Amino acid sequence: MLKDIPELKVENVAIAVVKETNNSGKEEWNAYILNLKEEELEGVLITSKGYGIREGENIKTSTLRHFIENIPAHSFIKIEPIIDNVLALNNEYWVSFYLNNNMYDRKYVFLPGVINEDYFTNIPLLNKRGVMIK
Repeated sequence: MLKDIPELKVENVAIAVVKETNNSGKEEWNAYILNLKEEELEGVLITSKGYGIREGENIKTSTLRHFIENIPAHSFIKIEPIIDNVLALNNEYWVSFYLNNNMYDRKYVFLPGVINEDYFTNIPLLNKRGVMIK
């Protein structure tokens, strides 16, 4: 029976975190989802949370849920800002979506300390520098 379930691999969908200046002139980190595919993603559900150990104590943030009706091909959508306090934690984004009547899902985890300028790369579509998992 398990052999009848197709193994669907998520490709060309990325999560990126970039440092930007907000409307108040302050710098902040923002998370984005990027659809690098030729097709639109439908019914996109994203859960995000932070977790890890800080000063010998287990830390776990609230789980946030975001629903995006669709993400057109070759486009991006801002998910949420990230506060500086959680950059030292694992930052997890679990993404589920429909494509061609199939459901796909994937977990993206930014490990503690990787959301910093030492790991910046050019982010496609955004035309900004940041950290990306593809």
